[in-house]
Amino acid sequence: MFGDISGMMSKIKDAQKKVEETKKRLNTVLVDEATANGSLKITVTANNEIKSISIHESLLEDKEELEDYLILTLNKALKKAGAINEHELAVAAQDGMPNIPGMDMFK
Repeated sequence: MFGDISGMMSKIKDAQKKVEETKKRLNTVLVDEATANGSLKITVTANNEIKSISIHESLLEDKEELEDYLILTLNKALKKAGAINEHELAVAAQDGMPNIPGMDMFK
């Protein structure tokens, strides 16, 4: 019985390691988002870190429009990044988890 428990613990540690490696890798996965007219472009990592914001000069003349575009575009980029992050971490965790009957938390 203890052999099974130590094997499960080893698999859980492997899963934790895979999750940590995935988190580091997601720092290099870039998500680009832009307004329809391309006047604002934003790049974030899959770990929701803003990497760059590019603003066309025409937006600098209208503060309210710029604020609206920033909110909309940032939210879109962060939503995409969050979806990638969630999926990749779930896959990493699932791949390393031991098969425990009745404990399928990834369905």
